[in-house]
Amino acid sequence: MISTKEVTVRLSAGLHHQAATRFIQTANRYSSTLRVLYGGNSVNAKSLLGVVSLSIGAGAQITLTADGPDAGDALQALEQCLIAAD
Repeated sequence: MISTKEVTVRLSAGLHHQAATRFIQTANRYSSTLRVLYGGNSVNAKSLLGVVSLSIGAGAQITLTADGPDAGDALQALEQCLIAAD
């Protein structure tokens, strides 16, 4: 079953390279298939190039999806990466 979470990016610089690195490192701790949807595009949340290519700025509304045994925990951890102080 796929879990979905809408998140507003609250990082002042958006999901820039350093924040994106922390984001994908967090994503890679989980076995679930994780995706980021933004601007009509969907990328693997475990791919630095994919996440950075979305050019997600501060205040952007994104959708996170997870499919797997630890989906809930993964979504919660990824949300924390997007709202924590940078």
